[in-house]
Amino acid sequence: MDYRHIGQSGLNASALSFGAGTFGGSGPLFGAWGTTDAREARRLVDICLDAGINLFDTADVYSNGASEQVLGEAIKGRRERVLISTKTGLPMGDGPANYGTSRSRLIRSVEDALRRLGTDYIDLLQLHAFDAASPVEEVLATLDSLVRAGKLRYVGVSNFSGWQIMKSLAAADRHGYPRYVANQTYYSLVGRDYEWELMPLGLDQGIGALVWSPLGWGRLTGRLRRGQPLPEGSRLHQTADFGPPVDEQRLYRVIDVLDKIAAETGRTVPQIAINWLLQRPTVSSVIIGARNEEQLRQNLGAVGWALAPDQMGRLDEASAAEAAYPYFPYHRQEAFARLNPPAV
Repeated sequence: MDYRHIGQSGLNASALSFGAGTFGGSGPLFGAWGTTDAREARRLVDICLDAGINLFDTADVYSNGASEQVLGEAIKGRRERVLISTKTGLPMGDGPANYGTSRSRLIRSVEDALRRLGTDYIDLLQLHAFDAASPVEEVLATLDSLVRAGKLRYVGVSNFSGWQIMKSLAAADRHGYPRYVANQTYYSLVGRDYEWELMPLGLDQGIGALVWSPLGWGRLTGRLRRGQPLPEGSRLHQTADFGPPVDEQRLYRVIDVLDKIAAETGRTVPQIAINWLLQRPTVSSVIIGARNEEQLRQNLGAVGWALAPDQMGRLDEASAAEAAYPYFPYHRQEAFARLNPPAV
């Protein structure tokens, strides 16, 4: 297993991390992801630790706290061997005190997460969404107090736009509050919007990407084929509307190239898709999930080797999409690119 610092921080995490969204799964989204109980979760954690994975990611909103609770039970007795990443900010109820990142909500959310996880500190807390109603200074001051109290080690964000991250970083620098070191972001061969703004921001500001849904919301599992219906049992039947949109023409163009590279390398389609991500700028760790041991072991095969440059280039070409304004001139025109070269 390769280990990488998350952004410009001292937090050293495995290149692959484990997403515990399947733990304790319930409801239309998380129940479709998986329903792993504590016994099964402990077995999956065993496999991860044996393979060198040290970072485990969850969120309070995953199955209304059940994911954090099951993860806490699965790591019991070996807390010192793992890094815990969790998220907060999305609604946990209908009341005004049950969502957002105000001071009172953040403090209560962290206390609840610590209790469910069975620990007295969280290695990385990420804000699950930008809360426009809470001043960034209030949010950062609260995070600062939680870091000083030893309840948090590092802080980051998820699902923020570039201006929202930069506004927060400017306030952190102005007041001496902890800077965000991680951006948990959607990035895949069929979802490369991260590259237009958030990747250059990460390079400039030292923020590492923790990639969620590296298989394009379950579309790059190797089971989808051009002109064929969704396979029976695919979670996309229940979850497609929850995930990021995908252009079908581009999707099958990517799948065709993945199939060819799989034949060349003897690797699976998911392994190739994840390996491509591990070679991209700013990527600190790719979060893999698994409903069972077989899926986990297959995804673990994404490390320990590297796609050849020509294979990377073919995947780049097949997955390319036109950048939105104001980014496209820097990709199309040499005069623009000379002033501000694209990150990739």
